[in-house]
Amino acid sequence: MIVNTPKNTVKMDSQGLDHTLRPKSWQDYIGQEKIKKTLEVMIEAAKQRKEPLDHLLFYGNPGLGKTTLSNIIAKEMNVNILTTSGPNLRHGGDMASILTNLNSGDILFIDEIHRMNKVCEEIIYPVMEDYTLHLVVGKGPTAQTMQIALPPFTLIGATTKMAMLSPPLRSRFGVTLQLNPYNHSEMQEIITRSAQALNVSIDKPAIDAIAKCARSTPRIANHILKRVRDFAQIHNSNNIDGKITATALDCLEIDNMGLATEDRKILNTLIKNFDGGPVGIKTLSAATKEEEESILDIYEPYLLQIGFLERTPKGRRATKLAYQYLGAEYRQPSDQALI
Repeated sequence: MIVNTPKNTVKMDSQGLDHTLRPKSWQDYIGQEKIKKTLEVMIEAAKQRKEPLDHLLFYGNPGLGKTTLSNIIAKEMNVNILTTSGPNLRHGGDMASILTNLNSGDILFIDEIHRMNKVCEEIIYPVMEDYTLHLVVGKGPTAQTMQIALPPFTLIGATTKMAMLSPPLRSRFGVTLQLNPYNHSEMQEIITRSAQALNVSIDKPAIDAIAKCARSTPRIANHILKRVRDFAQIHNSNNIDGKITATALDCLEIDNMGLATEDRKILNTLIKNFDGGPVGIKTLSAATKEEEESILDIYEPYLLQIGFLERTPKGRRATKLAYQYLGAEYRQPSDQALI
C-alpha cells in the first residue's frame, strides 16, 4: 500500500516543520480516546456556560502529546494560549508579568511545571482558586501586600514527573489526566499522517518498521520519519520503502525494538560486567559513563516498559528477556547489590 500526498511543497525550517506535524484538531489527533472524550465534554460544557475551562494537569512520558492537546483545547475554546515552562519561572516577577498579561478565558500552559520555582508556585495558589494575585511590595517593616484581580483563565500544567509535583499545587487542578504510550496501530496512523504532512509517499513495510522502533511515542516516530526521508531524498526518491527505511535505521543504529546504542550499552554493562545485577544507579552511571539523570529519565523508562530491566530494592537488574535479546546465556542474578 502506498500513501500518496499532495504535490505542492512548503519551504520551512526545522522548527516550523515540527509545528506542521502537530495535529490541529480532534480529528487529526490520533489515540488517547478516553482523554479526548473527557476534554470534548468539558469544553462543550464550559462553552455553554460561557466560562473558562477548569484548570488541567497532564502527565506522562515526553513526546506523548501534552503540548499538542493544550493547543487543540485553545483552538476549540477559541481563546489565546500563552506557553512557558517551569524552568523559565524563576522569580515572582516572572510569574506576575505573565499573569497580568492574560485576558479573560485565555489559557496559560506551563510545561514541566514540576520544575517551577517554589516562590512562583506559592504565588499561583490563590490565583488558581480566586484569580487574585498577591504581591509583596517593599521589604522589612515597610513591606505591603498588594492584591490584583485577574480575569478568569485556565492553567494547563504538563509534567513528566508527577511525584515531584507538590500536593498543594496538584490538588488545585480540577482534572488530572495521564497520557499513555500508543499502541502499534495508532503509531502506524500517526506515521501515515506525518508522511502526508512531509509531502512524501510511504509504503506499509516502512510504516510498520518505523512504528515498531518508535518506542510507542509520536515524537520519536516523527524524528525517525524525518531522518528516513533524508535517506530517501539522497537516493532521489520521493517514496519511502522498506529497504530505504532499513538502511536508515541501520545507520542510526536503531533496532526493531527501538533500542539505540546507549540502551544496548546499559544492558551489556549489566550483563557482562555485573552478571545481570542488581547494580546501584551510581555504579551503573560510572560504568557506562552516562549521567545518572540520563539513565533515570531517558533510557530506564523504556527498558522497564519492554521488560528488559527491573528495579529492585538492591538496584537495577537485567531480566531474562534482556539476556535473550542480546543472545547471552541467562544467569540467575546474585543477591549482592553493588551500590
